Amino acid sequence: MLHQNHSIPTTATSHPDDPVPREPQTAKVVTLAPSKSSNNSLRSSHESLAWSENSSDSEAPSTPNTEPTSDAQVDEVVDKLNSLNAASLETTPVAKKDPSARRASTTLISEDADGIRKLLGDGETGTKLIEKYCCGGGCCLVQSAIPEATSTDFTPLTVPDNDAFRSLNLKIGTLSLNTELDQVQPLPPVTATFETADEPASKHTSRVDKAPPTFVQPHPPYHVHSAPVHHARELTKPGAEKRTYHFDIDVTDYPEEGGTDFKVGGAIGICPPNADELVNDVFDHLGVPKFLRDKPVVLKTTAIRWPTIWGDEVERSLTTTRRELLTWCVDLQSTPPTKQFLRLLAEYAENPTEKKILLYLTSAQGQAAFCDLRTGGHITVPQFLNAFPSTRPPLDRLLSVLPQLMPRFYSLSNDPHISSERPGLPGGRRLIEMAVTIHEDQDWHSSESKRTGVGSGYLERLAHKFIEAETSGVVDPAKTLDISVPMFRGLMANPLSRQFGGDGPMMLVGAGVGMAPFRGFILNRLKNANCANKIWLVQGVRDSMLDEIYRGELGAHEADIKRVVQSRRAGEARYVQDEVRMQADVVWFVINALDGRIFVCGSSKGMGEGVYRALVDVAMEKGNLNQAEAEDFWERKREDGQYIAETW
Repeated sequence: MLHQNHSIPTTATSHPDDPVPREPQTAKVVTLAPSKSSNNSLRSSHESLAWSENSSDSEAPSTPNTEPTSDAQVDEVVDKLNSLNAASLETTPVAKKDPSARRASTTLISEDADGIRKLLGDGETGTKLIEKYCCGGGCCLVQSAIPEATSTDFTPLTVPDNDAFRSLNLKIGTLSLNTELDQVQPLPPVTATFETADEPASKHTSRVDKAPPTFVQPHPPYHVHSAPVHHARELTKPGAEKRTYHFDIDVTDYPEEGGTDFKVGGAIGICPPNADELVNDVFDHLGVPKFLRDKPVVLKTTAIRWPTIWGDEVERSLTTTRRELLTWCVDLQSTPPTKQFLRLLAEYAENPTEKKILLYLTSAQGQAAFCDLRTGGHITVPQFLNAFPSTRPPLDRLLSVLPQLMPRFYSLSNDPHISSERPGLPGGRRLIEMAVTIHEDQDWHSSESKRTGVGSGYLERLAHKFIEAETSGVVDPAKTLDISVPMFRGLMANPLSRQFGGDGPMMLVGAGVGMAPFRGFILNRLKNANCANKIWLVQGVRDSMLDEIYRGELGAHEADIKRVVQSRRAGEARYVQDEVRMQADVVWFVINALDGRIFVCGSSKGMGEGVYRALVDVAMEKGNLNQAEAEDFWERKREDGQYIAETW
C-alpha cells in the first residue's frame, strides 16, 4: 500500500481512477541517467563569479544566487545539526524561526560555548557543517575559558552605550578586561594601498553617481553598459506586503556579443552601487576628509582579483577615487562580518573595552558569539563602526578585508522581440523588461526602521526618480535626468531560457515575483496558440487585489490559462502546491506528453519544496508509484529537461 501525506482530491479536473486524461501521442521515453553536478555559486571576498570559462549561449550555467548564503543552505545546516548525535545531545535542538524571515534570522548556535560544543559533538562532522556557512578554517574550535565574575582577577567591562552596539545582541558573558584569550585571529595582510596620483592621472573622470568605473568588469571583454530606463512603474498596490516594480530598459545600443542575443527566459546582471548614505557614514566614521573622498588616487593591489569582478589574480595599479571604491567595489551591507574584519577593527580601537570585545569575537572563547553574528540578522559595515566608535582603521586597510560587491541577477519578464514591436515605440529601439521585488530587513536605528537590499533598494530609488519625474511632466526622464541601469547581458542560457521552446504543452508554477519570467513565455507561446501549444499557469499571491503582478497583461486568453492562488485570503487561503494537486490531471498529462515541460520559479523554501512534494504526490497517485519511485521519476524528468525548477 502506498503511503503519502497528501492525497489527490477528486474534483472536476482530477480523477485518480483516470491516471492519464488523454493518451499522449508517442510519449517521450524516459531513461535513467546519472545526475550532473554544477557549481553556479558566487564567490564574495575579493573573488569573482564562478562562471564557465568557455560557456556558450546554449551551455552557460544557470543564474547564480544573488546572496552569498541562501535560506535553503542555512536551513539545511539547521536540519543536519539537529540530527547530529541526537541520542547524546542534552541541549534543545536548534529551532527554525518564521519561514518568512530572512536567512540571517535563523539562529544556529546556542548561547554559550558549552552549548555549541554539545551541539557539534566531539567529532568533526558538525564543525564541517558550520564551517561552510561561518568563517572557515577551524571556525568552530570552541573553548570556554572565561573566568567567573566572582574571580579576584575579574575587571568588568563598560560596554559601549549606543543603539548600534545594542543591536548586535552580543553575548559576552563574564568577559573582563584582563581575560586571557586564545587563538586570536592574526592581523590580516594589507592587499590594497593608495598612492598620490601624478598630474596626468589626476585628470581621471568619475561618474560615481551614475556608473561604475571601467575596471568593474563582470563580463569580459565587455564593460558594464549603462542602459537607459525607458519606463518604470509599480506593479503592486498600496498595502501590499512587498513592493514590486516593473522596468522597461532600452538596450538598443548594447554592444554586440558574439552573435548572441537577449532571449525569452534569460537573465541580466545588474551592478548596483552602495547607497550614498552608507558610503558617507563610512567616510565620516573613518575620518576621511571631504576633499579627499573624490580626489583621484592610484590604487595598488597585491596579486588578487579585486577590485575587478572577473579577472586574474594579479597585481594592479588603477586610477580611481575613494568614493568609487566604496560605492561600487565593496559590499557594505549584505554579507556577514568576518574575523579578519573584526580583527582589523580591534587593532585600531582606542577604547580598551571596545578592543577587548572585538578581540574576543575573533578568539576561541568568543566563537559562539561570533557564530551568532554570522548567522543572525544582517549587519552592515556602518553599523559596526557606529557600535565601536573608537576604531578608525585606514581606508586602504579596510578595503583589504571587505568582500567584493557582486552583481545581482534578474530574469527577463518579456520576450524581447515582442516588446521591440510594441506600438508607439520609436523605430529600431529594443527593450527588455524585468520585475524586481523590494527586499527589506530590520535596520538598527529603530524598531520601525527598515533598510532595503543592495540591488532592490537601488532599483527602487531609480523607479521613484523616474515615476516622480514623469508625474511632474518631465519629457523623456531617462534622457533628461540621465536615468540608466548599469547592466550586462550576462547569463542568457539559465535553466528557464535554455529549456524553453518546442511545441509541447507547458505548465508554469510561480509565486510572487517568480511569475515574472513566465510572462515572456506566455506572450511568446500565445502568438501561435493551437492544440499542441497548450499552456497552464498557476500563480501564487498573498492577495490578488494588492500583489498580483501583471494582472490583465497576459493576452486575450489569460482567463483560460491562469489559476490564481491566494495565501492570505480569509476563509479560502491556499498555496500553489494545493493547486498543483488539484490540477493533477493537467500535471500528469503535461509531463507525459511529447516535449511537455513543467517550470517552477520562486523561493526554494516553502514554495519550491511544497511544489516538489505536490509533484511527487501526483506521480504516486496517477502513476501508481511509491515515494522513492516518484522522486526518481521527477529526477529523471529534471535530467531530461522536462522539469525545470529555478528557485532561490
